[in-house]
Amino acid sequence: MITVAEIVQQLIRQSPFVSEALSEGLVNVSALARKLQPDVQLLLGKPVKVGAIVMAINRQHFGDVAFVEKNLRRFFKKLSNYSVRSNLTGITFTNSDSLAKCQLDLLKIISEQPKVFHTFSQGISETTIIIANSILEYVEDIFKDERMISKEENLSSITLILPEENQMIYGIYYYILKDLAWFGINLAEIISTSNEFTLIVDDKNLDQTFSILMKLKGT
Repeated sequence: MITVAEIVQQLIRQSPFVSEALSEGLVNVSALARKLQPDVQLLLGKPVKVGAIVMAINRQHFGDVAFVEKNLRRFFKKLSNYSVRSNLTGITFTNSDSLAKCQLDLLKIISEQPKVFHTFSQGISETTIIIANSILEYVEDIFKDERMISKEENLSSITLILPEENQMIYGIYYYILKDLAWFGINLAEIISTSNEFTLIVDDKNLDQTFSILMKLKGT
């Protein structure tokens, strides 16, 4: 039979922000217990006193959170390369039978300008292109017969070159994104490869986003 402690542990782990704040002693435990009480009672199937939930919270072990954070801090101190690009536009099209050919035609043009920033993110029903404004006119011409879903202008990108061991450490992307979330930074797009992580943001958020990312090295 499931216990109050097990339910509390499950609920806390569903909220990384709460788990991290608890590990640092930043949460009012009694207030959290009152907030969790309805869910605990629902999952347990019977009334549960707030005091029992408080006790369960205080008995939680956050050593694993501290251990992961320590590893992540060591990892981010190794970051040594950032790349920033501005004057970008993001356009999203509905996927179609002709879209692939349009992409190929665009890539032929880009191949003659290898330093031009461009990315393609293809989903099940739509494809987003982030492109430098210097060749935006080519995109508008080549894709003129495609169905445009949205267009975002005044975008910038910040690319982090990650140490190779990034694939062996979990929580890296969360550690990057949580601070951006705390500061209310909206992300237009996220692009990742094996050792690169790129954030696309509105120009007005570029300085603050870069400042937040740079602080990762000093954590």
